[in-house]
This record gives sequence, C-alpha cells and structure tokens, in this order.
Amino acid sequence: MRLPCSAVSTLAFLLATPAFAQSAAPQSGDDDFHTDEPIVVTAPYVRSLDILGNVSVVEGERLAQDIRGQIGDSLTRQPGVSTSSFSPGASRPILRGFSGERVSVLVDGLGAIDASSTSADHGVSIDPLTAERIEILRGPSVLLFSSQAIGGAVNVFDRRIPRGIPETPFHIDALASYGSAADDKSIGASVDVALTKQFVVHVDGNYRDSNNVRAGGPIYAQPLRQHLLDLAADAAADGDADEAARLTGAANSRGRIPNSASTSTSAGIGASYINDGGMLGVSFGYLESDYGIPPRADLGEEPTISSRQYRVDLRGEVELGDGLFEKLRVRGAYGDYAHTEFDDGVPGTTFLNKGIEFRTELAQNDRGGWRGASGVQYSFRDFAAIGDEAFLPPNETTRLAAFTLQEKEMGPLTLEGALRYEKSNVKASSIGFDRSFNAFSGAERVQLCARRWREGEFLGIAQRARTLGRGIALRRPACRNPGVRTRQPRFRQGNELGRRSLAEILPRRLFARLDRLCELVRRLYL
Repeated sequence: MRLPCSAVSTLAFLLATPAFAQSAAPQSGDDDFHTDEPIVVTAPYVRSLDILGNVSVVEGERLAQDIRGQIGDSLTRQPGVSTSSFSPGASRPILRGFSGERVSVLVDGLGAIDASSTSADHGVSIDPLTAERIEILRGPSVLLFSSQAIGGAVNVFDRRIPRGIPETPFHIDALASYGSAADDKSIGASVDVALTKQFVVHVDGNYRDSNNVRAGGPIYAQPLRQHLLDLAADAAADGDADEAARLTGAANSRGRIPNSASTSTSAGIGASYINDGGMLGVSFGYLESDYGIPPRADLGEEPTISSRQYRVDLRGEVELGDGLFEKLRVRGAYGDYAHTEFDDGVPGTTFLNKGIEFRTELAQNDRGGWRGASGVQYSFRDFAAIGDEAFLPPNETTRLAAFTLQEKEMGPLTLEGALRYEKSNVKASSIGFDRSFNAFSGAERVQLCARRWREGEFLGIAQRARTLGRGIALRRPACRNPGVRTRQPRFRQGNELGRRSLAEILPRRLFARLDRLCELVRRLYL
C-alpha cells in the first residue's frame, strides 16, 4: 500500500519559483505547474470536465499520489476505470468494461506504438513518472483519435516538448515514492532550461524498482486453489507424494507472490521554439522495462518479459487569429518497440513493432456557442512475432482517417456530434493476405442542464477493421482459469452493433431517447 503524501515515504519537491506559462503571453498569474484548475489540452474546444462532458483530468498532487508502475494501476481510483492487472508490470486501463484495442492509450493524441493491446501480459510503453497530466476521454470526443476505441481513450501528457516559455532561467521537478506492499521504490526528475527568450530545452530521467508483491491472504484465488488441490489428490492417488506435497503447498501458499517483481528506466530530452505565432518542438525518449509474470503452480512456468522502446515525437501549433479557425495543430511520432519473453531464463518469443503516426487538425474559434475541430490522421505499423509462440505472420497495417467534432450550446441545451471515416489496409505477404477496410463511425450527445440537475444521453455507432494482432491474446494457457465457462463473443469483430443491422437498432434507440428528452423538456418549461 502506498502511504499519503504527508508521510516521509512519499517525497515531492519543487525548485525555482515561477514556472512555465501555458502560452508565451499568459493572461493570468497561474501556470500549468501551479494552478489548481483543470486544464484540458487534448480538446480545449470541449469545455465540460465531468462524466457527461466526456473528459476527466488527473494532474498535480492528485496524480503524484496515484502514480504506480503502470498506467492502468495509476487510474484505478477514477470513476468507470479498472485495470487488467495481469501482473504488476503489465496493467492496461479498462474503461466501461472494454479493454485491448477497444481502449486507446495515447501519448498526446498519438498511439503508444507498442504491443500492449495484443495480450494482457504485455506492458504499456508509457512511464507514469513522466506524466504531467492524464485525460480520460469518453463519448464523441474519442472519435478524434480512433474508431476502435468504443470504450474510451486515456491520453497521457508529459513535459518532454515544452509548451511555454519559463519565467525564470530554469525549472526543476522531482518526485520520489515508496510503497510497502512490494518494497516499491521510484524516483524521477526533470529540468527545463530557457536558453533564449524563445527556445526551451527539457531533460528528464526516471527509475523504478519493485520486489515481489505481498498478498493479504492466499496467493491463488479460490477456483485455482481448488484446482491445485484436485491435482494434488490425483498425484497422491498415483503414488507421486512429492508432486502432491508441492501442489498442496502451492495451494495454501501465502505471503509474497512469486515472480511479480519489476524494474523500469526511462530518459528523455526535448526542445521547443515558441513565439506569439505558435510553437514547434521535438523530443526523444527511451524506456526499458523488465518484469515477471506470476506463475501457476500446475504449469510450473516462471515467464519474464524484457522490453525497450525508442520514441521520437513532434508537436507544432500555429495561431490563426480571429477567423473561423483558431489554431492549426500538428503531431507526429515514430516508435521502435521490442520485447522478448523468457521461460525460466531461456529466450522465447520476440515481438517487434515499428510504427509512425501523424495527425493535423484545425480548431475552430467559439462563435455563438458553436466550436469544434476537424483534421486527418495517418498511421503505419510494421509488426512481427518471432519464436515458438509466434502464432501470427509478420504484417503491416496502414490507416488513413478524416474526422470532425462539433459542439453547439443553446442555453441549457448542449449538442455534440462527431464523425470519423477510416480506411485501413492489412497486409501479410508471407501468407498472401492483403485486405482493405472502410469504416465509418459516428457519435452524438445531448445534454440538458436546468434547476441544479443535469440529464444527458449518448449514442455511438462504431465500425472497426479486422486486425491480425488480436490472436496473440490467446497464446498463453496461463491466462485461462479452470472451471470458468466461456462463450463466444456476442458482437461481430467488424461491427460493434453485433448481428442486428443498423436499420433494426438505430431507429428504435434514437426515437426512444428523443421521446425521453421531449418529456424532460415538457416537465421543465410547460
């Protein structure tokens, strides 16, 4: 368990008094280091910051208190968020019951470029110690980034590309923490230096080390404990006393969970050129992580995973004035990711993923309560798995998308809608597979605020292209619990609405929601 910030086990300190302003010409005394007000960076044209407004923000002292080794564990206190918790070294966020590719984990609007969505034991290549702010997106705003993320998106921001000019020559941040459950020790620091009035350099480094996790009771859950005891009884009946004793001891084991330790190291450097007309910045980051997968006694395996990633990011913004469009934003990233799985120290399967992503968007000025953003996005992924458990052929995935998000305020009534068209191509030359998919997704939200209460509704239709990467998630038998009955997915892979057609579902749902909204309006104003 982690101790409160007031305890000596958690240490956070800031040096240098004034810090970065949100822009080159700040309009208030607060800045993004010291303000207590939430700041939405992903979509400043979406103003609401509650569940109905689709965006939740974690930052500042609250983020420092909740930081864990993986991004999923760092968000478990947020409403509607849980974690896969396959191991302390690999936890991916679960939003509204969705996980994997149905929840996008982003770095400033672009993908993590790793293999975390393909299997529950693959860690996310984002070091939470580098996070300055984390946004949890729901509703139509998710279509700005992906048509596959029907559960939502988690967008992580760091300071590696500075967004403002410091008011003093340098700024230092440092954070250290200790967790008693796993003797978890972490420390991180960053330095921002203003070389000129328009040029800023950032450097950061982080280290974390965690031992095996201490459990509050039996190590194994009751169904697996009973399974081990049944195996022990079978071994005793066959005359194998040693195996029976081993399985019985494992079923009754308490204390620390074996092979749950993890270590990670990250470092980054970035620079930005900033003036009144906008900014342009670039950064380079490195992440290395080693962690174990808690074993099952009946399988007798102790797998570990060693991963590393190199990543280059680009961010640019151009102020466009008071016309229809307020700002032009450009984001790009290149990632080179690899991890190797070891079985009892012997190298097994290696996963490789190289990718590039690019997006540009135009944000609109607020005109009588109407605001929004539109843009295009491109991504390319070169994925390969090599080894005994390489159940997928090497494949390349290309996606090109166009999107728009629009919002209109009319007194107590707020209307929001988003559309996204995505063209995908999946190619695996070794097996002669080459297919293209067209996906069209849309979402709308209606919110009514009056008399100290708020009512809202949301309807989304998402199409997603098939991907070869989904098959990796079934490769390890240890993922399955004995005695648990499984069933086929209710929904088809290509259309999240399932087997029924849109003509059967959409009119009935839409008219039911409209009737409910009309009844609310009648009660309020008639």
